[in-house]
Amino acid sequence: MTMQRNPSMPPGWRAWLRACVAGSTVLFCKALWAATPIPAGPLVTTEWLAQNLDNQQVRIVEVSVNPGLYERGHVPGAVNFSWHQDLNDRVRRDIVGKEGFEALLSRAGVSPETTVVLYGDTNNWFAAWGAWVFDIYGVKNVKLLDGGRKKWEAENLPLNNRVPEFAASSYRVGQVNTQLRARLADALAAAEGKSNAKLVDIRSADEYTGKIFAPAGVPELSIRAGHIPGAANVPWGQAVREDGTFKSADELRKLYASAGVDGSRPIITYCRIGERSSHTWFALSRILGYSVKNYDGSWTEYGNSVGVPITNPAGTVWAAK
Repeated sequence: MTMQRNPSMPPGWRAWLRACVAGSTVLFCKALWAATPIPAGPLVTTEWLAQNLDNQQVRIVEVSVNPGLYERGHVPGAVNFSWHQDLNDRVRRDIVGKEGFEALLSRAGVSPETTVVLYGDTNNWFAAWGAWVFDIYGVKNVKLLDGGRKKWEAENLPLNNRVPEFAASSYRVGQVNTQLRARLADALAAAEGKSNAKLVDIRSADEYTGKIFAPAGVPELSIRAGHIPGAANVPWGQAVREDGTFKSADELRKLYASAGVDGSRPIITYCRIGERSSHTWFALSRILGYSVKNYDGSWTEYGNSVGVPITNPAGTVWAAK
């Protein structure tokens, strides 16, 4: 979807927008730069968000993984949800609990009528993971900033380091959708042919074939290399363009169909710890409308589990000399 510029946009609109956000001409900016309607679909463009930084119906949330990134500069008006501290349980390997999630959204002033726009670093991996958690807890109006921080920064759009304050709400979760989450038992049933779910491994080809255990420098490891038997390999990066935006729905449909993933069967996505697979979950579920579960235990759980089958074409053995 291509957003049309507001007819009142002056020439050099990005520089003008930065001046507006700086604060010296805020009232003048508000008069010229009216909020535009919230677009249908799961994505918003950088241009639309730039026009809606002061839209009271919208709450912008950064979910990044690199420490200090939000503090150094973020989309004006964005609140910071820490992937490790806010969206995960701090003791159990689990997503944040229902009460913790309610408190998090209440502090950010989110109401059932609020449209939440998530964005983050590393091509929106953790922002997509956030979108998956939001969907589990039934938040209705959740979108990703297409291209995330990468595209926002590449276009020299404004950043500031001011932490916004919003009046607290009393957000309450309704029904929890556990059907969006796959567990070890679900992955094993698919591997052993006891369910008709199609597994999609979105890691690199070297991870999938067992040549490497994990990308260089990551702390979470498995003692076995390879993939879950029967899984198709469609690396997450094939779903995006050079600027980090998602390919069109038609392009995505053809991409996954070429790997035998056409939506005719339930799908389980996985990676190493569940964040890259959330990106593919978003493409398959939110953009294409397929029935998809994300397996957030992913390879660090499956590859470390006793008694489960794996496929390891490279034959790599952990700790081998």
